[in-house]
Amino acid sequence: MRPELIQATDLLQRNTPEAVEEALALLQNTVYSFSMKFCGHPEDAEDTMQEVLYRSLGYLIKIKDPQELAVWLYTVTRNRCWRMRRKSADASRHADSLDELMPTGEELGRLLQDTGKSPEHRALHAEQHHLLHQSILEIPANLRIVLVLHDMEELSTEQVAQILNLKPGTVRIRLHRARLSVRRQMSRLLDGPAASPAKSTPKQPRKRGVKNGGDSLECREIFANLSEYLDGRVEALTCDKMRKHIEACPSCVAFLRDLRRAIDRCRALETGCNPAVAQRLRALLTQEYLRMLPKPAAR
Repeated sequence: MRPELIQATDLLQRNTPEAVEEALALLQNTVYSFSMKFCGHPEDAEDTMQEVLYRSLGYLIKIKDPQELAVWLYTVTRNRCWRMRRKSADASRHADSLDELMPTGEELGRLLQDTGKSPEHRALHAEQHHLLHQSILEIPANLRIVLVLHDMEELSTEQVAQILNLKPGTVRIRLHRARLSVRRQMSRLLDGPAASPAKSTPKQPRKRGVKNGGDSLECREIFANLSEYLDGRVEALTCDKMRKHIEACPSCVAFLRDLRRAIDRCRALETGCNPAVAQRLRALLTQEYLRMLPKPAAR
């Protein structure tokens, strides 16, 4: 969970104009950022920020627990975003199967070559946040919202499941597919046309049993469970087995590094609202919030 929500909860308890305005600024940024990451349209994000915060004022007065605040705020924002999302943009997108998201031998070869590139080379591309945002918006909405809530808004699997009314296991499956999808999109955007297989080339069956080539059955099983491994959610015995295989397999090391890099990029992405718009709205919200506070009892 974002530390801003913990800070906002504490500030709201003070009931002073300065503290309330500071808390609302933190909540504004949270709602706008989430809306932009999911919808990708500044106008929709600003409208969502205004409606969600106005609707939440009465609830914010009563809130005491940051965990409760997080679930409430993201649930309301998610519902608003779901209504506002551009259906025409999402209509043509489908969720690829897990096998389709796995790297080909050719891609693994590029990843192995990439390990020799300087950190500055990759850091230069990583600064192009608009490419990352574009990659996130390219994946299906049901996967995207899980990725945004978990990796970018720092909510737990259980909190995401509560907000989306899903089982935790379903959240984990969608999260892994979302991560693989963003990794593939980012790879194509950063590495150029060479990273994408030609559409005219028929898909060749994957060869199995190639040692350290990434196409062995064991490698495929490792790739299918990398999110659980990275998040420390694998049982100790299985984790030790995976670790030993990864350390001895250059292809698995390269793919694991690339997936971790994609996750880190997602976690670092921030989007800010227009300061003038945010300030005007915050002034109105602060005034309304203070007006709604219970009046002290007369002595």
